[in-house]
Amino acid sequence: MERRTHTAVLAAASLLLAAGCSSGGAAPHGAGTSSAPAKSAASPGASPSSTVPPAKGSVKVTATLVTGLKSPWGVAVLPGGDLLVGSRDTGKIVRVSAKNGKITELGSVPGVDPGGEGGLLGIAVSPSFGADHQVYAYFTTASDNRIARMVYDEKRPPGNQLGAPDTLFKGIPKGEIHNGGRIAFGPDKMLYAGTGETGDSGLAQDKKSPAGKILRMTTDGEPVHGNPAADSVVYDYGHRNVQGLAWDADDRLWASEFGQDTWDELNLIEPGRNYGWPETEGKAKGAAAGSGFVDSVEEWRPAVASPSGIAYAKGSIWMASLRGERLWRIPLNGTKPVAAPQAFLQGTYGRLRTVVAAGDGTLWLVTSNTDGRGTPHKGDDRILRLKVS
Repeated sequence: MERRTHTAVLAAASLLLAAGCSSGGAAPHGAGTSSAPAKSAASPGASPSSTVPPAKGSVKVTATLVTGLKSPWGVAVLPGGDLLVGSRDTGKIVRVSAKNGKITELGSVPGVDPGGEGGLLGIAVSPSFGADHQVYAYFTTASDNRIARMVYDEKRPPGNQLGAPDTLFKGIPKGEIHNGGRIAFGPDKMLYAGTGETGDSGLAQDKKSPAGKILRMTTDGEPVHGNPAADSVVYDYGHRNVQGLAWDADDRLWASEFGQDTWDELNLIEPGRNYGWPETEGKAKGAAAGSGFVDSVEEWRPAVASPSGIAYAKGSIWMASLRGERLWRIPLNGTKPVAAPQAFLQGTYGRLRTVVAAGDGTLWLVTSNTDGRGTPHKGDDRILRLKVS
C-alpha cells in the first residue's frame, strides 16, 4: 500500500496488531484535532447509558427534501445544516439546502473511476470546516481506492467550487465489489474510514493490507497516537465490507457490515481487535475457545438487511438497509441492546443507502434505487426527513 511516500506503514501493524411505526410525509416508493486515543475504544463491559431508550420506537416521515438524485452515496452535514451529497457514478458533489431542497453543484472529484460498487463513495467535512473549508472524499480510481481533500469555495460559480484534490491516503485495494467507502470524523476529530476486502477474503486478515479494515488517521492522513500499532492507520481488522460508521452518546464507535450468505452485522468497534472475516460471521465468533474474534452485537439475514449507513439518535443506532429495503432501529443500553431490532418503512421507498443524524431526534434518509441494483420510480433517488424516537 501507499500513503504519499510511505510504503511500509502497515508492516508494523502485522507485529503489533497480533500482541441498519411509519406515517405520512413523502410519496411512497412506486407511487406516481486532537491526537489523544479515541474514546470509542470502550470495552464491552462499559457502563450503561444514563438514559435508556424504550424497547419500541417510532419513525415518521415529515418531508421529502429533494428528489431526482442519481446514485447518491456519501452525505455530509455542513455547519449550517445543509447537506453535501456525492454521486457514486458521476463523481459529482452537490449541496442541498436543508430548508427548501435547492441543489447547487460544487463540481466533480477528479480521478473517480466508477464501476461495480466503486466510484465516489463517502464524503465528510473537516472538523475545522469554518476555518479551512475542506471536504474529504473516499473514491475509486483506475488503480485503487483513496482518500483526498478539496477546498470548497462557495463564492465561486456553481460547478467550479471544488479545489484540486490533495491525496491523503492511497493504495487501498479496489474491486468490482466490497470497496467499503464510508468515512467520518470521530469525537476525537480524527478521520475514520471503513474499507472492504474487494472480494479477496484473505485481505481482511492480512495485517499488511488496508483492505477489510477500519482505518484511523489525522486530517493529513497520518497515523494517530493511540492507534494499536505505531506508524499505522489500521484501527482494527477482519471485516468483509464496512458500510456504516457512527458514535453513540458515550463516544463508542459502531460499524455496520455486509455478511456473505449467513449474517450481516452491527459491531461495537474496539481498537486492535479481529472481527473474524472470513473465518466466521455473526454473533458466535467468540464461542470457539481461543478464537480471539469479536462477536457482533446484532445480526440479520442478508435478505432483510444488507446494511449500509448508520446513525445514532435517541439512544438507538439506526441502520439503512439495501436489499432489505427498511430502516432498522437498535435501542441500546450502553453496549447492549435493550430489545430486538425494530424495522420501519419496509419496502416503502426501496433500497436505503445512507442515514445521517440531524439533531433533536431528526434523521436524513437517502434512498438508493438508481445504483443499478434497485428499481427506480418517479422521483428517485430522494432524501427524506424523519422524526424518530
